[in-house]
Parts: sequence; C-alpha cells; structure tokens
Amino acid sequence: MKEWTRIFNRAQQGDSGAADELLPLVYSELRQLAAARMAGEAPGQTLQPTALVHEAWLRLAGEGKEHWEGRAQFFSAAAEAMRRILIERVRRRQAVKRGGDAPHEALEESNIALAAPSEEILSIHEALDRLAAEDALAADLVKLRYFVGMTMPEAAGALGVPQRTAERLWTFARAWLRNEISEAKR
Repeated sequence: MKEWTRIFNRAQQGDSGAADELLPLVYSELRQLAAARMAGEAPGQTLQPTALVHEAWLRLAGEGKEHWEGRAQFFSAAAEAMRRILIERVRRRQAVKRGGDAPHEALEESNIALAAPSEEILSIHEALDRLAAEDALAADLVKLRYFVGMTMPEAAGALGVPQRTAERLWTFARAWLRNEISEAKR
C-alpha cells in the first residue's frame, strides 16, 4: 500500500494529524495543476497558483466533513474547490461596487489572471451545473481540464478512467456545453 493511501485512509478515519501529513504529498501535484491552469495568462489580478492551492486546501481540509473514497475523488474535489474559487474571483471583479471589469493594480511581480474572458468562465460555470445533473463524470472531467488545466492523461488518471473513455467524455461534454451555452444566449 502506498504511503499516500495509508495517510489518506487514516485521515478518512478521523486522524487529525493525517491531514497535516497528506498536504506535503499532494501539494506539489496540486501546485502543478494550478500553475498549468493559470500559466501564460494576462496580468491584472493577484491570484497566483500557490494562493489558489492554499485556498483550495483550506476548503478541502478545513471543513472536516469530507470523506473521499480515493485519490480520484480527492482530486475531483480539489478541482471543484479551485473552480469555485476562480468563479468567486470573477464575480467579485465584475461586481459594480468594486469597479466591474476595471483593471486592478498589480501588487506583486508574478501576478496571474484568468486567460478566458469572464463571461465565458461564468457561462461554462452555469452550464456545468446542468451538465453534472445529466452526466456527473463528464462534468468532473470539464472541471479538471478547464478549471484546473489538467492534460487528458492527467484528468483520466485523476478520475480513474481509461484515457479513451475520458476522450469520449470530453468530446461529449464540449458539444453539450457548446449547445447549452448557445441556447442560453438566445
């Protein structure tokens, strides 16, 4: 049994110290996912991959109510947490009382912003909830690919499905989301 699995199982059984041991094991992988998602994006906001990982970890470990059945479900939950954090930031930026889409002054040298337009992110977010009702696995795949930036092999591994299955789900999800978003714009 791998060390990750042993620590993960201890955390699931309520061992409070296990979460502290689990973080170093998953941190670098979560950091790589966040960095990949945000790499090459335009400046104008202060969220960095490290901050995204830290905030997602606080949400995942801080609640103490979560019980994941394994690595795939854990990374799916991490993708969902990152998705929600990114959506919240987009909504805050668009809020009129905060200046809408007005540019923000950079606070640090390595500032990173979302590459996709805010409207696109919100459209996908809203449609993704409807997709989850129809096909939860396809919705999880979109979260991992679009909001976290995983490659197809990484996302397939995180979900515990063959890459070919993930590719079929991706094709379906993209077509479904495209149709759903175009219907919503009408």
